[in-house]
Amino acid sequence: MQIHQRSGAERLFHALAFEILAIGLSAPLAAWITGHSIFSMGVLTAVIATIAVLWNILYNWLFDHAQARWRFDRDTRVRILHSCGFEGGLILIAIPFVAWWLGISVWQALVLDIGLVLFYLPYGFLFNLGYDKIRARMMS
Repeated sequence: MQIHQRSGAERLFHALAFEILAIGLSAPLAAWITGHSIFSMGVLTAVIATIAVLWNILYNWLFDHAQARWRFDRDTRVRILHSCGFEGGLILIAIPFVAWWLGISVWQALVLDIGLVLFYLPYGFLFNLGYDKIRARMMS
């Protein structure tokens, strides 16, 4: 079992790499699916990404501490739970902004955010799985 002790710089790099790639992929897709302008969806995804970077740093810090305390491996099952927990927390944080920015109801914002999660959940899982593998190679 490998316990991750990450520096603040590494945590920031991880979060920024995750979000920059995600914005580049999701903003055009969201604009196309919703019919909102690329500007509106770009701003929306950038604000959510900023919120997500802060949430990502906190969430992964808590995750690392949980691993150190309970001594579990970062296997596929744990990474699935990790991704679900991250996205669930982000939904709760982002819904009010989505509703306000797009001028839609909280329910519509929830549906839109669920659509974004359908992108981000597998993306987050694959990104973190790949990050773990690349990190392990670089650290050995």
